[in-house]
Amino acid sequence: MKYSIITVNYNNKEGLRNTIESVIHQTYRDFEFIVIDGGSTDGSAEVLKEYDSQIDYWVSEKDKGIYNAMNKGIRKATGEYLNFMNSGDCFYSSDVLEIVSEHPSDADFIVGKDYHFNETTKKGHVSIQPPRTTMIHFFMATLDHQSSFIRRELFKNSPYDETHKLVSDWIFFTEKIVTEKKTVLFIPDIICKREEGGLSELQRERNRQEIDDYLHHLLPDGVYKDYATLAKLDKTSIYRLFNICENKKKRKLLITCIKLINKLL
Repeated sequence: MKYSIITVNYNNKEGLRNTIESVIHQTYRDFEFIVIDGGSTDGSAEVLKEYDSQIDYWVSEKDKGIYNAMNKGIRKATGEYLNFMNSGDCFYSSDVLEIVSEHPSDADFIVGKDYHFNETTKKGHVSIQPPRTTMIHFFMATLDHQSSFIRRELFKNSPYDETHKLVSDWIFFTEKIVTEKKTVLFIPDIICKREEGGLSELQRERNRQEIDDYLHHLLPDGVYKDYATLAKLDKTSIYRLFNICENKKKRKLLITCIKLINKLL
């Protein structure tokens, strides 16, 4: 199985170096490494020259944003599955690709877990996987591209939409998995180590607004309101609710509890 590891970078020299180190030291060697730099001015190009012999393709030139850069990487990729490990993010260990390769699958998406690390507190947590990929999951969240391996052929006629600034990967996952019913294999392994944060509060608001605009276009108003009501629960509670509802005995107990709570309120 050949993988294409694509790294997008802009003015993050040290993050780029860390990412490169985590890629080139993978024990599994059937992969190609592609780096797309957006014409950085902080010395990133010099880092790329330093590792030139260990990178299959790299370029440092102005682009039109992160999704334009990711699409550049996609066009150069030849692997069966693509992974986007952008600058600053790193493979969790040197044997990640080897571990992924041991999960034989014909799924369209192979998805592991992220380890979110806070450099200040020196504490971290592992991302939670949904019990299944449904619209409610994408209403509330997305899949992390750092820990996802995407079949390359899915991009043939549908690259990332470059008109969006923040959510084109979310749109891609939603359309492919929910609308087109592409298959997903969740694996229990940690793929990526990434630092918490990254988006400012303003960016988070813009991110949510872009998602809501798309959802209003995709879903009838009544369906949107149903999902919005469910989304008032936190993600973990939603996943637990799914598991309870699929167990007959637990479901009956839940209904009884809801009736009791309703009477008390």
